[in-house]
This record gives sequence, C-alpha cells and structure tokens, in this order.
Amino acid sequence: MTPLSAAPDQWNPAARLEEVKARVHIAEAQCGRAGAGVQVLVATKTWDADAAAAVVAAGGAVVGESRMQELAEKGAALRAAGARVHVIGQLQRNKAGIAVEYADCVQTVDSMRLAERLSRLCLEAERDLEVMIQVNVSGEESKAGVAPEEALALATQVQALPGLTVTGFMTIGLNSDDEDAVRAGYRRLRDIRDAALIRSERGEFPLADAWHLSMGMSRDLEWAIAEGATMVRVGTAVMGDRAQT
Repeated sequence: MTPLSAAPDQWNPAARLEEVKARVHIAEAQCGRAGAGVQVLVATKTWDADAAAAVVAAGGAVVGESRMQELAEKGAALRAAGARVHVIGQLQRNKAGIAVEYADCVQTVDSMRLAERLSRLCLEAERDLEVMIQVNVSGEESKAGVAPEEALALATQVQALPGLTVTGFMTIGLNSDDEDAVRAGYRRLRDIRDAALIRSERGEFPLADAWHLSMGMSRDLEWAIAEGATMVRVGTAVMGDRAQT
C-alpha cells in the first residue's frame, strides 16, 4: 500500500473547518433551516493518522473513511482521538470485519448480503452498529447504491437484522454543474427518507431512527442543505488537495 500523506506544516485544520462550518450555517439560513445543526463529516481518505487526529482535535468530531486498509491503519488513533468514524466508501464483505472493529456507522449498505455479514460480525463482537442505506439517485453506472424504488424495502429488511440500526439514507450526488439536476437527486433521497418516517409513524415500517440524510460534498453542500441534508461530507475543503488517489 502506498504510504499515506502527512499534513503539510502550513495546514491549519481549525481554520479550514471553521470556513466549512460557516458555509453550512449560511446555507442553513438561506434556505430557511437556520439552526438545523447540519453535521460536517470530514473525509480523511489518503491522509495519515496524525492528520486525521488533528482534524478531530480541531473540532471535526465525525470523520469518514473510504478504504478499509486505511481504516485498519488509522482506526486505533481515531478512537483514541475521540472521533466518531463513518465508513463512506463501498464496503466489500471480506473487509466488513474492519468496519465492525473501528466504525460507528457504515453509510454504504446497499445489499442484504452486506447487511447480513455486518449483522453476524456485530453479534460475534457483541456490539451494535449504525448503518445507512446508500441510494443511487443519479442512476449513474459508476456509482454504487440501491435503486431508489428499492430503498425502503431494503431499509426495512436491514432494520430487522440483529445488531444493526438504520439511521438514514446516503447518496453521492450527480456529477454535474447543473444545480437543478443535482438538487433533484437530493430531493428524491429526502422523499425516500420522509416516506420511511411517515410509514414508520403509521406502524408500517420500523424505521423511526432513519432520519439522517448524508448528502452533499465540498462542491455542492449548499445545494444538499437546501434539500434537507442532515450531514455533509467534505474532504478537500478541510484536508486540502490529495497527494495521491
């Protein structure tokens, strides 16, 4: 594995994080959601444990990891720093044990086979795990995620598994500069979440905890917040440009 990137001497994670949080607060106010408390998840892919821990110390309590090999290297340090760790990359079933060992939430559940594997591992570890259902709202073949019309059924099946709690839905937005098109995808995810909560209130679905919407990144977080995001995932806006891919 290629060595992970160390943070440059001039990097100021606290200042960068405050800039992002300011963007979030402005976006909340502009769309009538002032004080909504949208969480900022900092994606620390390719950065080493010291850089990730520095973000946590600067106020970035939620960090996201995409590669399980990296999480295995950084997991203990992130735990020690007090981070809440979310898996935000596609998770292979043979790497699910790493997620169960170090993560608080897996945002990228898109199949029952993966969910069942996570459930079995949680039972063995005698722990509970939060999960989100990843939905491919854009229909792009390059993106993982369950089809929108299948999301509620999958969420219900996953929630029934021991050791797992569905806390919401996640998507990667359309790769486009067309605001209307990108927001339409985010709106579709919100509609899925709203349907889950409404039907849960009626006693049809056991999804009362599935209120999170993890959507939006550095380039489009304002659009996502306008469509109801409760969590945005930022990488370069806090960590800077990656030195490797």
